[in-house]
Amino acid sequence: MDEDFVREIFASEGPVRIRRMFGGQGVYLDGRIVALVLSGELMLKGDADTEPAFLAAGSRRWTYQRPGGRLVAMPYYTFPPDAYDDPDAMAIWAARAREAAARVAAANPVRRRSRSA
Repeated sequence: MDEDFVREIFASEGPVRIRRMFGGQGVYLDGRIVALVLSGELMLKGDADTEPAFLAAGSRRWTYQRPGGRLVAMPYYTFPPDAYDDPDAMAIWAARAREAAARVAAANPVRRRSRSA
């Protein structure tokens, strides 16, 4: 997946930062990961609120198999196929991914270690 196209998808949400990570790329807005690019496929951040919309739009949830056979479902969904050629739909899905990332961050605040003197 071309980085310029990823930036185009998220243009309505602001500038993105794209970083290499675990064999793919992480897509960040405001310091939060909102998407992944894995094997050339864009996967948007989702949560319990957005999962029904992703599935209704024909998206697949990212899953992988751990050694030993256990299937692990990650909170990322393929970019809906019908949205690729529609800038308005791109903006809607980008906003949903950003909102899901914000909800996840709010539910899991970062705990900072206190340093002993």
